[in-house]
Amino acid sequence: METKYKRILDLISLEGKVAIVTGAASGIGLITAKLLAEVGATVALIDINESDGLGVMEQILETGGKAKFFLCDVTADSESKITVEDIYKEFGRIDILFNNAGVIRRKNVLDLEEKDWDLTMDVNLKAIYLLSKQVIPIMIKGKGGSIINTGSGWGIKGGPNAVAYCAAKGGVVNMTRAMAIDHGKDGIRVNCVCPGDIDTPLLRGEAKQLGVDEEMFMKEAADRPLNRVGIPEDVANTVLYLASDLSSWVTGTSIIVDGGGLA
Repeated sequence: METKYKRILDLISLEGKVAIVTGAASGIGLITAKLLAEVGATVALIDINESDGLGVMEQILETGGKAKFFLCDVTADSESKITVEDIYKEFGRIDILFNNAGVIRRKNVLDLEEKDWDLTMDVNLKAIYLLSKQVIPIMIKGKGGSIINTGSGWGIKGGPNAVAYCAAKGGVVNMTRAMAIDHGKDGIRVNCVCPGDIDTPLLRGEAKQLGVDEEMFMKEAADRPLNRVGIPEDVANTVLYLASDLSSWVTGTSIIVDGGGLA
């Protein structure tokens, strides 16, 4: 029994591996970064929020983990390139890329402004292209890796007053499939985690955008088979599965983590 237990721990361990987490200063990114560090990964934290990002780094270091914060606008090609180069110089390898940075604008196509369309596409979709373009050659050199993209339940099924977000996340889901096909030969697995409503500042900010009561908004978000809003740990656990050897033959798929909301 002890041997079997050790084998499971070995499969889930990320000891010696380097993981990039974007959007690491809050919400899903923050909790996932902490979890990956807890199981042994050295975590490169990327965000545009420097103070909170440095705070996450300190939290990980204080608990004996390994992490470093990198200030980067993931929608800018030049910044993404320089940041990935700096991470590679610092750690000598990149094994995991969690493309998690995201924004949402709760408007329909008639009310949405072009600048909000562009921002939503750039952060949710373009950033995945930019970071992956820089990281994949390093993973090829290292004989493989795991890329996990944050999609959404609304990347699979449409939602109200979120046209740009739905379009971007639908793109993430299909981009994941295409990347998995292209880079499977390189030993790189590419998967997507599709959360439902997760209790994060991003979700609570939607209530303000829609001009509705936050408490009522969160109560309605919990109306699903498992009868609760998700927490960042629900998603982080799935990311760990996709990052680890537990999912060594899983690629090109999207895992829905939504308490049955799309059931």
